[in-house]
Amino acid sequence: MAYINDDILDLALSGIDDDTENLYICSQEPTTYTEAQTTYKLGTKATPAIGAPENGASNGRRVIVAAVTDGTVDGTGTATHYALTDNSASKLLATGTLSSSQAVTSGNTFTLTEFSITIPDAV
Repeated sequence: MAYINDDILDLALSGIDDDTENLYICSQEPTTYTEAQTTYKLGTKATPAIGAPENGASNGRRVIVAAVTDGTVDGTGTATHYALTDNSASKLLATGTLSSSQAVTSGNTFTLTEFSITIPDAV
């Protein structure tokens, strides 16, 4: 595919912004909603702030997920991935690797630096 208009990429990214209800930190990358919300979940940030679609750092389009300072840890382990979910529809929307893994302990809070989700330009 040689070309996809930015407006089309923005529709997909806006869906992530509009539909995300929770950000989970997970002990490994989930591939289903259940794995994100239950199996691998170590912590939760309800309604994370996600920006509007914009140009990607090097190409494509992206949204930036704001830094988290008050995530709730409800499991003990090492968080390596994040998952964004639409809990109302039991949908896994996006996953990715954390910029650095972090050991977490149940009952504490977690923090994350801001990160982006990018859809690269068609080649």
